[in-house]
Amino acid sequence: MMERTQVCIVGAGPAGLLLSHLLHRQGIASIIVEAQTREAIEGTIKAGVLEHPTVELLKQVGVGERMTREGFEHHGIELAFGGKRHRIDLHELTGGKSIMVYPQHEVIKDLVAAVLANGTTIEFGVSDVSLHDIDTTRPSIRYAKGGEPHEIQCDFIAGCDGFHGPSRQAIPAAIRQEHLKVYPCGWFGILCEAPPSSDELIYAQSDRGFVLVSTRTPKIQRMYFQCDPTDNVNNWSEDRIWAEFRARMANDEGWALKEGRIFQKGIIAMRSFICETMQHGRLFLAGDSAHIVPPTGAKGLNLAAGDVVVLTRAIRDFYRNGSQAGLDGYSATALKRIWRGEHFSWFMTTMLHDFEGEDTITRRFRRAQLDYVVSSRAAATSLAENYVGLPFECLD
Repeated sequence: MMERTQVCIVGAGPAGLLLSHLLHRQGIASIIVEAQTREAIEGTIKAGVLEHPTVELLKQVGVGERMTREGFEHHGIELAFGGKRHRIDLHELTGGKSIMVYPQHEVIKDLVAAVLANGTTIEFGVSDVSLHDIDTTRPSIRYAKGGEPHEIQCDFIAGCDGFHGPSRQAIPAAIRQEHLKVYPCGWFGILCEAPPSSDELIYAQSDRGFVLVSTRTPKIQRMYFQCDPTDNVNNWSEDRIWAEFRARMANDEGWALKEGRIFQKGIIAMRSFICETMQHGRLFLAGDSAHIVPPTGAKGLNLAAGDVVVLTRAIRDFYRNGSQAGLDGYSATALKRIWRGEHFSWFMTTMLHDFEGEDTITRRFRRAQLDYVVSSRAAATSLAENYVGLPFECLD
């Protein structure tokens, strides 16, 4: 079976879905192919902290109604260390900006509904996706569905299929410029039935390691603690998990976490990855296919949103006035925001995590950095500006 469209998008994650929706608003047709089922992508529970520019973009393009109604707007975060909690007032330090706690899988549900309402095709549950002729003006993708071969011919391919997808691999290895840093720790994450422990996110540093106290709903909470990335969740009973949280969150203020039944637990690895070669011929990478961040800075989905805004503008200008400039400069433009987000994620990770085998002076450096952030308005402002998100231009 053969089809034709203007832009073929590989991957129905946040990047691919948002790109399709933005293109539709510019009158540009697309087709999305996705290896997983709709139920799988909408049902995989993932955390989500949305930057101010991302929130405003979703509202602007008509997919922010449920987010505004059900998400949790936060005007600050807390840094906990040395037995005390210190609030960073994001709202005051950034001139009224805030962040929204709204899980990624809920963003995906909203975007899937919007894309399908646009009349755009999403081919779920495909296999054997391959990219062809990307260095020509008539690239195509091939895939199988239900045992039948399919092909989509297009003007452009957007590779939004994540770190393990085929899109980045379609760029010749000899010309791909990639950077990788693997952190010697992971995050042990839980979902539990409990009331919120705090009105805002708490980032805690202790000699036993990092903790993040987040929220999901008024009755379900998300929390993490730093762990060995090779550990096994079966080594951690519910009693042991709560004992570890209590030990790491010990404080001089009499404050304690709200505990409850744990119904999900898992371990995620930590790495920073950037593929600076975000384009080759008519193939353009966006989102996790081009970059991965450790979750400490809450930048993953937000960097993807920045990518697709740049890419949408470039494709729009190509069709509207025949300009190639935006396409040619896509990587350079997108990477400015990506490197800033990657650096901030590294900064938050190294400031809040203790790594095995560190010397005592490194630990003292970390505490000195934390003391500076909570005592200096300039340092707190820098953290706040990066946390709420550096601006990207919204599309007209």
